[in-house]
Amino acid sequence: MLKLRKSEERGRGSHGWLNSHHSFSFAGYHDPSHMGVSYLRVINEDRVAPGAGFATHAHRDMEIVSYVLEGALEHRDNLGNRALIQPGEVQRMSAGTGVSHSEYNASDTLPVHFLQIWVLPDTAGLEPSYEQRAYSTAERTARWRLVASGDGREGSVRVHQDMALYATLLPAGEVVEFVPASARVAYLFIARGTGELNGLSLSPGDAVEADAQEVLRLTATGEIEALLFDLPQLGGAVG
Repeated sequence: MLKLRKSEERGRGSHGWLNSHHSFSFAGYHDPSHMGVSYLRVINEDRVAPGAGFATHAHRDMEIVSYVLEGALEHRDNLGNRALIQPGEVQRMSAGTGVSHSEYNASDTLPVHFLQIWVLPDTAGLEPSYEQRAYSTAERTARWRLVASGDGREGSVRVHQDMALYATLLPAGEVVEFVPASARVAYLFIARGTGELNGLSLSPGDAVEADAQEVLRLTATGEIEALLFDLPQLGGAVG
């Protein structure tokens, strides 16, 4: 079964310097029917104005993944990490027992567009840690490239949870497929572009949750950048 979540159905936060869309309940947006999928708790699509950003703040017991679509995001934390995150790069920060960090638009002239993703860890009280890797356009084009996983396989960043995150850049007319395994759930998020998934028309910001053991066939009608989460199925069927 497929469950479509349209972009315009998401929560929204607008703060002048920040335009944010929330796929799941977050901050002032609360919807009991959209609290997350499996261990996935947050997908925020954020656009940050030039020179602006999130001042230093703290997190605990959360796996935080940042995926930049346009521009560059400057990261600093109390672990001593300072990094620039650009398109094609994936950052993972394990908050564990506690970490303080800031995220700023690295440009004074151009906005930054990125996805902030939160996943519940499999263990509370982990030692805070940080990891960042780059994935070329070629290795993400017309295929699902593993970029985050519970065991760090295939050069992916390691997230402390039973999950896998794939990314694709799909040229118009190209197709990629995925089959959720038994007792798993797949969550597809369209970051950019237009396409179809098993007959469903998709636009930027749309998402589809699927738990059936059937082929998920994503076809690009316009060039697509998309993420796909493979997660344990914790409750009943989708829908």
